[in-house]
Amino acid sequence: MAPPDPATYLALRAAAEVYASGIDRRDTPRFLSAFHRDARLRIHHPSAASEPSSVRIGHQELAEVTAVIQRYAQTSHFLGQSTFDVDGDEAAGETYCLASHLSPGPHGGDTFVMHIRYDEHLRRGADGVWRFFDRGVLIDWTDRQLAVTVGSF
Repeated sequence: MAPPDPATYLALRAAAEVYASGIDRRDTPRFLSAFHRDARLRIHHPSAASEPSSVRIGHQELAEVTAVIQRYAQTSHFLGQSTFDVDGDEAAGETYCLASHLSPGPHGGDTFVMHIRYDEHLRRGADGVWRFFDRGVLIDWTDRQLAVTVGSF
């Protein structure tokens, strides 16, 4: 494995960006386009041991993610640094993220923030696009914040 060249780095990073925007827009086709058809998504909560608390495999199960996230009025996934190692048409890496989830309230609401590291495994498809074949959502910790919307104070 070796670090990617700049163009490959941007192509790998694009998968994380498509994932995040697909979730925040509740755009299931966009979200699914970040994954191979048989991909796996693992969720690891901070209190959990090494085993994931939830696993979704394949596009049919992955499509449920954008429905589940609709319990929040809005979400915002802010991506931080990413690192990758590439071996031919496969890559492994890590991307940091602050994922904010808004629940409305009388003065704006509550924001539930997840501090996430994504454990990423990608494969380049025949079309040249890098997609996840396995992605772990490692939630390091969470916190709640009072959300004040414009015009409510």
